[in-house]
Amino acid sequence: MGSGIVLTGGNFEQEVLNSPIPVLVDFWAPWCGPCKMIGPIIDQLADEYEGRVKFGKINIDEEGDLAGQHGIVSIPTLILYKDGVIEEQKNGAAPKRDIEAMFVSYI
Repeated sequence: MGSGIVLTGGNFEQEVLNSPIPVLVDFWAPWCGPCKMIGPIIDQLADEYEGRVKFGKINIDEEGDLAGQHGIVSIPTLILYKDGVIEEQKNGAAPKRDIEAMFVSYI
């Protein structure tokens, strides 16, 4: 898991909706191959953008309610929040440059 914050129903509002900086949320599961592929990329970006972008991870098996609220039907799904509003969404595994492109214009 590295640098990503584990998001739950209990901390989602504080960590994501009330965050002063953009938050990239990764909906994933331990059994998901593509999720395992992008996990290290997310951790690397979290290190590179520390203090400018927050990275959170939601395990859909443990947080089914949050996944349902976001209409998650496939994983990995990445959702970018800024000021509590969804700005970008990407489904499926993506290279680092595509993930980075989701948030660079918001910082």
